[in-house]
Amino acid sequence: MAQILPKLISLGTSVPPHRITQADVLSILVQAKGQALPPRMAEILGNTGISQRHIAVPPEYYFNARSWAGRARVYENTAAQMFEAAAAQALTRAGMKAAEIGQIVFVSTTGTMTPSLPSRMIASMSFAPDTRCVPLFGYGCAGGVIGLGVAADLYRACPAKPVLLVSLELCSLAYDHARMDKKDMVALALFADGCAAAIIGSGAGPELGAFASHVWPDTLDMMGWEIGDTGFDLVLARDIPVFVNSHFAPVCDQFIAAQGLAKSDMAEPACHPGGGRVVDALAEYLGNDLPATRAVLRENGNMSSPTALFVLEALLAAGPITKPTLLTALGPGFVGAMGVLKT
Repeated sequence: MAQILPKLISLGTSVPPHRITQADVLSILVQAKGQALPPRMAEILGNTGISQRHIAVPPEYYFNARSWAGRARVYENTAAQMFEAAAAQALTRAGMKAAEIGQIVFVSTTGTMTPSLPSRMIASMSFAPDTRCVPLFGYGCAGGVIGLGVAADLYRACPAKPVLLVSLELCSLAYDHARMDKKDMVALALFADGCAAAIIGSGAGPELGAFASHVWPDTLDMMGWEIGDTGFDLVLARDIPVFVNSHFAPVCDQFIAAQGLAKSDMAEPACHPGGGRVVDALAEYLGNDLPATRAVLRENGNMSSPTALFVLEALLAAGPITKPTLLTALGPGFVGAMGVLKT
């Protein structure tokens, strides 16, 4: 039997319509609170490497009292629009129709619904009624890279039709301006909303090679959600830039070596940026300044799971890859996700 080689046929992205700069965040917070902000807030906003972000609804909305029902309605309405925009772009770039897709892998950690969002999109986007929907929840920032690996595995198992991956997050729905501890200030400074879609199948495009993940013991408190009374509350407890070099680097070294590669053999990596200090740590470890990763962070902020796919889109837009390309992301678990695209 011939070996199935999944290819990345196309990518598409979308962001919500409301753009906000770091200066806007400071100004709006001062207006909303009617008092000066902690000096630490301005310092955090200035050290993120972010210029602007996109969020689901106008900034003023987030100063209303947070509620599960209110944020769920925003997720349901906005997520559907972003899903359709990114998926339609990926389909157009691939020269495909929705009915040609066999499976949809949907990654999201910032909202949930039953039936799932991809199930709801079957009719509205004219996917075939027998399209299999595979929702993945809980991977946070690592979800895009993990989802790409899952989509490749599903295509290997069922290669009759291409697989659509959609990675979508509305991180802004966790904003709670009634709170102002360190992790809430980080959330206000970093997180944003976005969606990326990828089509995996046969034909032209880079090959999706090996993917792997690694969960470190006793790290559940590093990142994630707590279920609060009014919404998801951010868990962010340890210094991730330090963790990159102390824990992630040796695991990633093993993954790269297992592919018969060295860091010097590879093109510019597509990394989930996290924040400015995380990018600096990754750049030091990888021996690459990561200009595409920095550009996506600067223009879009940390969108959680789709961010690495935005970086990959930027790299591929510059031309076909001529060397293996590493993908990396870190997320709740605490988990490291890695993958390789081959020429």
